[in-house]
Amino acid sequence: MAESENVQTIVPYLYYEDGSAALEYLCKTFGFDERMAVRRGDGSLLHGEVEFEGNVVMIGTPVDADGVPKRLREQSVRHASIMCYLDDVDAHYARAKAAGARITSQLADQEYGARSYTAEDLEGLHWHFATRLTEGGA
Repeated sequence: MAESENVQTIVPYLYYEDGSAALEYLCKTFGFDERMAVRRGDGSLLHGEVEFEGNVVMIGTPVDADGVPKRLREQSVRHASIMCYLDDVDAHYARAKAAGARITSQLADQEYGARSYTAEDLEGLHWHFATRLTEGGA
């Protein structure tokens, strides 16, 4: 396969205690499309992939050596933060707000050349959504 300028070379992999719920939430609330959902025998998500405007985010549920899901919320450290650039952040903001997203930073023009907002998903992960206002911005 030939390399292309449009090939995503960095793919975020996010861990959720309930990967199935996260996959559904990301699709419903933020407009992602489900690409893949591989499940364990008990129905929990082993590996999932969602896509937004040609970009993929992988989702998993972390387990210990015995296959028992790890409790991420018991750790006081955020397990990731994601920046997503879109063509129309205003429309995306309206969709997320209407779907009940917890907005942690309201939609506003930023001094670094982007219009953005931040929302927290169902497990506290921060999602930053932005539209570039200037060619050199963010």
